[in-house]
Amino acid sequence: MQTIAFIGLGHMGLPMARNLLKAGFNLKVFDLVQASVDELAKEGAQAASSAADAALGADSVVTMLPASRHVEGLYLGDSGLLSALKPGTLVLECSTIAPESARKVHKAAAERGIELLDAPVSGGTAGAAAGTLTFMIGGEAAVLDKARPVFEAMGKNIFHAGPDGAGQVAKVCNNQVLAVQMIATAEAMALGVANGLDPAVLAEIMRQSSGGNWTLEKYNPWPGVMENAPASKGYSGGFMAELMAKDLGLAQEAAQVTASSTPMGALALQLYRLLLKQGKGQKDFSVVQQLFVE
Repeated sequence: MQTIAFIGLGHMGLPMARNLLKAGFNLKVFDLVQASVDELAKEGAQAASSAADAALGADSVVTMLPASRHVEGLYLGDSGLLSALKPGTLVLECSTIAPESARKVHKAAAERGIELLDAPVSGGTAGAAAGTLTFMIGGEAAVLDKARPVFEAMGKNIFHAGPDGAGQVAKVCNNQVLAVQMIATAEAMALGVANGLDPAVLAEIMRQSSGGNWTLEKYNPWPGVMENAPASKGYSGGFMAELMAKDLGLAQEAAQVTASSTPMGALALQLYRLLLKQGKGQKDFSVVQQLFVE
């Protein structure tokens, strides 16, 4: 079984790495938070002292990092990870970053004979734990064929979005739609309740009608409507508002590059930045509901 270096054991990376262990891969792990490394080491992974140490001798590298600057900082430059990897190494970069950053890392990898895919994910922490993530992949189809067993150990839906950077474009488009859906649902829920409707009844009416969407099906933002939704748990868990703001910012950057008109995405970004100003960045992104009831 091939050896995989997994770098970045945060809320998403830790369960993703755990699923690779369960699938039988040899795993070397590194994170700046030593407790996360120790947790996986107890489950059978090999602890590494640095990212370069984790990648030493690995057949594949999987990274799950917070933002573009972290990815570029890890991989690029004379002391970057790409300079330490042997030609032919397979790199699966699963962070959500700017498409232009992804293309920059793709180019540097290709110059060193390293096969890289940008492969951001959707599905949240629950999907990461269950191994049901959706991967949106940019890069060469032939490289995806080689990487498919690794992706299948962590996810259920694997889409080849297109060439270098296409996975990142697909991800920011998806999250822009998600944010706009959530805001529209929260606004409508607040309107209905203010006019005397029972929130659960209103939610079901809209869910079964032409306003139905993923948010109403899986993730209602009104507390108490869905028992297991973050809204019913004090907006804890799930996908943090600060991460949604980051992704909406990336969508606006992509729009700027192509002079695309994205007024709904721009408004969504401003509303999520307002939540951050209110100190709610660590709350689940459905906390946008509170903008319409306070």
